[in-house]
Amino acid sequence: MVQDNAQKSRTIAKNTLMLYVRMIFLLLVGFYTSRVVLDSLGEDDYGIYGVVGGVVAMFSIISGALNSAVSRFITFEMGKGEKARLDKVYSTSVLIQISLSFIIVAICEPVGIWFIRNEMTIAPDRIPAALWVLQFSLLSFVINLMSVPQMASITAHEKMSAYAYIGILDGILRLAVALLIVHSPTDRLIWYSALMAVAVMAVRIAYGVYCRMHFPECRFRIYFEKGLVKDMFSFAGWNFIGVTSGVLRDQGGNILVNIFFTTAMNAARGIAVQLNGAVQGFVTNFMTAVNPQITKSYASGERDYMLTLVKKSSRMAFFLLFIIALPLLFNTEYLLEIWLKEVPEHSASFVRLFLIFALSESLSSPLITAQLATGNIRNYQIIVGGLQLLNLPVSYIFLKYGAPAQATVAVSIVMSQICLVARLMLLKHMVGLSPKEFFTQVYIKVLAVSSAALALPLLLAGVMPCGLAGFCISVLLCVLCAVISILYIGCSRGERQEIVSMILNRIGR
Repeated sequence: MVQDNAQKSRTIAKNTLMLYVRMIFLLLVGFYTSRVVLDSLGEDDYGIYGVVGGVVAMFSIISGALNSAVSRFITFEMGKGEKARLDKVYSTSVLIQISLSFIIVAICEPVGIWFIRNEMTIAPDRIPAALWVLQFSLLSFVINLMSVPQMASITAHEKMSAYAYIGILDGILRLAVALLIVHSPTDRLIWYSALMAVAVMAVRIAYGVYCRMHFPECRFRIYFEKGLVKDMFSFAGWNFIGVTSGVLRDQGGNILVNIFFTTAMNAARGIAVQLNGAVQGFVTNFMTAVNPQITKSYASGERDYMLTLVKKSSRMAFFLLFIIALPLLFNTEYLLEIWLKEVPEHSASFVRLFLIFALSESLSSPLITAQLATGNIRNYQIIVGGLQLLNLPVSYIFLKYGAPAQATVAVSIVMSQICLVARLMLLKHMVGLSPKEFFTQVYIKVLAVSSAALALPLLLAGVMPCGLAGFCISVLLCVLCAVISILYIGCSRGERQEIVSMILNRIGR
């Protein structure tokens, strides 16, 4: 078993490394493309694209719950090793997604048009363009929805090289779209939205071709089993609460900012969201490599390994994000000035708050996977999802009484910590995860690492030289402090030796 677990750890490390290559490429491309897009569209149109896309994303409360169900059921059946059942799950999930696409279009089309015309703060002459953005955003959303079974199959099979290569294709297409904006034959905002839909379609085709060539179960057959559909919808029904709360927190906050402020403030928030998404991708990639192992371990009855993996990956997810977040927190303004030609006002404060929120959420990612693996999620979703739903009304109250737009993110940070405590109490009964062990082995360690790593950069922040030299020195100092603190405070001796050995082996190769 020890050898088997060691092999699993090597698989996670290999897949994480492959996904990091993907992430670094997408990070560089994303920084450049967002600069080009903001410069080409202008602050207001960039804000319109973000907030209208947010309206469409609100409808992921319908699809997101089923997406989680598809991923969980495919990975779970692979862990149990039941091929015939896996074929049925895949075909059923495709049929469900097709049906769901028609439902979403039927709902989103009239509601989205009404909301843009009557509730959003958009200049009257830009409403026609905003309506076109809605159409193309809806098309992209439906195409992405149809990709879910293929993406779930790739991650369940742990074929992260394919996931990485297709992600790189996605980045190249987005770069091409950004460069083509200036050659628009029509309104630039409409042209950009249309090209983004074409890029999404190309990526969807790539996923479909790969899965059909490599995975026997990825052959759609007209298949309907009442019991399986009932199980998936039951799982999705309860998960709907959690997905709804997450979407309302993120996209609802963006819409609240638009209602109380202007599209320029949405642009500042959008820049922060994009930068945070790129940075948080390091954790997302790590969890993409870890999640199948957590679910498969639960399905095969390896409970002790699963609990160890949950605690270890929770720490590592935070550490991986912290190495990137720390230098960004200390150099936000300078980085934004390098990145963008014109920096929207308030962008820096939004960026810092979103980074803190991402660090808080990184601790919960493995806990969410563990609860989904059980399939018994009713009480969990009612309690944790209910707590997350408070983000929107609490944020509204703060904004109503004159709080700045950044309050929407500050509220999310506080609620994230409250939800973490609730998750731990519930998972104690669901899978036997000890809150006390999590607190001592995870939470205390990440607090100790954060405190130690912050000390020297804070002490020297006032004496750093200005300009590029000061930026480079600050980044190097922050990264060194973070890495040393993680290795000698956050990791055990065995983990430290394992990490150093893996790095040396990679360098040797």
